[in-house]
Amino acid sequence: MPQERTILIPRHTEVTEEHQHFQNESCRGVSRVLARIGDKWSVLIVMMLADGPRRFNEIKRMIDGISQRMLTLTLRGLERDGLVSRTVYPTIPPRVDYELTPLGHSLREPVMALGQWAQAHLSQIAQAQARFDSAIAGETPLAPVRRTGS
Repeated sequence: MPQERTILIPRHTEVTEEHQHFQNESCRGVSRVLARIGDKWSVLIVMMLADGPRRFNEIKRMIDGISQRMLTLTLRGLERDGLVSRTVYPTIPPRVDYELTPLGHSLREPVMALGQWAQAHLSQIAQAQARFDSAIAGETPLAPVRRTGS
């Protein structure tokens, strides 16, 4: 018999004044930073720039599936956050290079580690997804929800 879904109800929801401050200030800041560096395009761009400066079209060719607009927006966001620098050379046509700043280079190691972890576990993740998808396919659309004690 398939296991019924459960809903976990938190027992402790009071937030102390100290934690409230952390939650409001630090969590918002951390959340914004993680949103930037956790974005799939940002991660790929950091990985592409890890070996040195690159031109816009070179980055675009290296990252399959990224549109010109998305690449522009992502590079601007990374530049705004101080992770990437943009250098314009006064040539005709103008040449623009993007490279990691010292702050961006400090992100290289964790991003590369995350990429290596993903690569090493692709098959396990694919197997887990297949198991999950086949289990979900066997469920009824309105499966009963069982609540745990109060």
